[in-house]
Amino acid sequence: MRKIVLFVSVSLDGYFEGPDREIDWHLVDDELHRHFNEQLKVMGGFLEGRVTHELMAGYWPTADAEPSVSAPTAEFAAIWRDMPKIVFSRTLQQADWNTTIRREVTAEQIRALKAEPGGDLVIGGADLAAEFVRLGLIDEYRIYVHPVVIGQGRRFIHDPGHRIGLRLIATRPFGNGVVLLHYRTADGPAAG
Repeated sequence: MRKIVLFVSVSLDGYFEGPDREIDWHLVDDELHRHFNEQLKVMGGFLEGRVTHELMAGYWPTADAEPSVSAPTAEFAAIWRDMPKIVFSRTLQQADWNTTIRREVTAEQIRALKAEPGGDLVIGGADLAAEFVRLGLIDEYRIYVHPVVIGQGRRFIHDPGHRIGLRLIATRPFGNGVVLLHYRTADGPAAG
């Protein structure tokens, strides 16, 4: 059975974005971007909220057409375009780039999606991730802690309504000071 994996970058004080939704403090250099690409290219699909999808669709479909982009950026543009995407939105009417729109998140629907063949599914979008956390649908948390304290903003987990036990699977420091904390839910499948 495939897993639902949450990738999130946070500040040392636990925020994923600043008070005005800024993420300019994320330290994504070529080393970290190559790591993201290695992890994401083997996934089975992206699960996105509307806002995240619209931000991604506004840049990534043609990002590799710019002659000045880095090799990791160009590589991710192809990964994003080709990867199947499911956007959860009550308002979005159409979406391109290998995208399916679903209106609601239900535990039964997500369990059925996990039972389908294919690679693991990556979740993106704060509100969507919060709903998956609340419903107990996240199997792995890959938290990238950036060496900065921003003091205020939005926390990536806000009042899930229940305790979530996690097991540390791995850690990895990067040259820019970012540290990956890779957790699996305590009741999730054994590492393998």
